[in-house]
Amino acid sequence: MFPETNKGWSYEDCKATADWLLAQTDVRPTIAIVCGSGMGGLADMLKDQVVFNYKDIPNFPQSTVHGHAGRLVFGTLKGRPCVCMQGRFHLYEGYPIQKITLPIRIFKLIGVETVMLTNAAGGLNQDFKVGDIMIIRDHLNMPGFAGNNPLAGLNDERFGVRFPCMSDAYDRDLQQMAMDVGQELGYGDFLKEGVYCVLGGPSFETIAEARMLHKLGADAVGMSTAPEVIVARHCGMRVFALSLITNKAVMDYDSEEKANHEDVLQTGKQRAEQLERLVSTMVTKIEHNNNYA
Repeated sequence: MFPETNKGWSYEDCKATADWLLAQTDVRPTIAIVCGSGMGGLADMLKDQVVFNYKDIPNFPQSTVHGHAGRLVFGTLKGRPCVCMQGRFHLYEGYPIQKITLPIRIFKLIGVETVMLTNAAGGLNQDFKVGDIMIIRDHLNMPGFAGNNPLAGLNDERFGVRFPCMSDAYDRDLQQMAMDVGQELGYGDFLKEGVYCVLGGPSFETIAEARMLHKLGADAVGMSTAPEVIVARHCGMRVFALSLITNKAVMDYDSEEKANHEDVLQTGKQRAEQLERLVSTMVTKIEHNNNYA
């Protein structure tokens, strides 16, 4: 029997939601795309859409953030069956971390094999510019350092092992594919790669915190993605993630700059089209035999 702590995100809960979704649509997605702040346009590219509002899906959390639509969209992207989350969940919304990552487990149970995540992030790497797209090579999971890990609590072997490996969390073939596709599309000038650091939020970083994270090897900082990656890897899915650098973290006490959510959404709008083209081109190339075409 599960302890009370697993209530709402047990295997049975996830299975019930997965079965409910499968009964409502004929689409059988192998790729899931999670849209970051201001990047929900990716879902609009899907053809033959079947759309669910989060509030109508059993067991699903609700999105409370401006710039996150709160819709699950099934459809095909250039002929490939996909499911798209328009709006994700964050620790700062007050949800338990297991609830934030619940959709990832539901994706696994509906047959998804590859998860592609996007986010808006602040640039720490001094070579990064606002509008750069960073392919995530690795992450620093700060809430995890403090014991807030989505895999904490009873482990269910039907999802994965108790102690999953994370040294290969971000699929290297998919990173290489993104670089190749980016070059083909002429994105070489603003396509970077680096390490993403997740913080709890919702307050942006202090100057001292931004400096510390940079010293620790982080190239960008945000409030999402790493928990979903951990859960996706735990249940055996391939992961690709990228950050849109929407602002530069303030690193200097003499700076007049201030981070704000409006700037984040504005940059998202400006780069959205290129980001969508990069992801959609990758989708057409992904083969589910651990290689790409």
